[in-house]
Amino acid sequence: MRLPAYHPGMTHVHPLLDARQTAARLPYPALVAEIAALLADDSVQVPERLVQPLAGGGSLFVMPAMDGQVAITKLITFTPANAGTPRPTIQGDVVVFDIPSGARRLVLDGPTVTARRTAAVSLLAAQRLAPNTRGPLLIVGAGVQGLAHLEAFAGGLGIAEVVIASRSQASAQTLAAHAESLGLRARTTQDPDAALADCPLAVTCTPASRVVLQALPRPDGFIAAVGAFTPAMVELGAGLCQHFAETGTVVVDTADALHEAGDLLQAGLDVRSFATLADVLRSGRARPAGPVLFKSCGWAGWDLAAARTALLTGAATTPLDPPQASPAPPF
Repeated sequence: MRLPAYHPGMTHVHPLLDARQTAARLPYPALVAEIAALLADDSVQVPERLVQPLAGGGSLFVMPAMDGQVAITKLITFTPANAGTPRPTIQGDVVVFDIPSGARRLVLDGPTVTARRTAAVSLLAAQRLAPNTRGPLLIVGAGVQGLAHLEAFAGGLGIAEVVIASRSQASAQTLAAHAESLGLRARTTQDPDAALADCPLAVTCTPASRVVLQALPRPDGFIAAVGAFTPAMVELGAGLCQHFAETGTVVVDTADALHEAGDLLQAGLDVRSFATLADVLRSGRARPAGPVLFKSCGWAGWDLAAARTALLTGAATTPLDPPQASPAPPF
């Protein structure tokens, strides 16, 4: 990966990108390719992230990462109390620095980076691991991550049908309408366990405050579970996780899942025994037989991949319009 060389004034016209501009710099095909490239890059360093509890149940995340050319720090707040309000639960920025000069090159919208890189990681995992990529796709959770996964899987796997489950029927219907605007067939369900029998692809992207999926998967099933990223959070039933470990394959996004994969930890599974996505890509192993669970907890390396993508796509485009205020997503 060779980034465009920095020179004074190159990115100082509009270094602060809003949500719309950040999304434009992170097209899914380029982002997936850069994530795969990053996992093969031995210069990448990702120090342990700082998670500082805040009053009221929130958290401050400080997540640095670097390679030989670029250093980033992601600064975000996670505020569960904002769920169900116009305020987003995740807010913050990704600050991107040029290492040789020390200059700031970009400030990306943190929630947009989080949504798109998480969906891109799930898409990469599905492309390499899912036994059946045709769909339909079941999405449990109709928030920002549900929207990102819908768009990523629609573009990256070419699925034709999606089934959406959410605690909010209005949110489910809104996301279904968006899916139809993309040319997909879409329906909502209040019983995701029943829908799993018809859906070889599934993603869970909820606030992870309770189990939302516990039915056993199809033999050709693939589930990407992205909502839980602390030991106390959970989306998948213990029996479901144990079924994957006993009869199929479990892959985690990074070794950090050892301390963060609430679904697997609460199921009493030895997370150290599971391969990481980097292991899968570096080994070139064949697509596994049987059902596959991909457990994603998040990693600053994914944010570094997003920053590298934004720099590359920005170098190939004309200067952006000035930042504009972005309305809160309707999901």
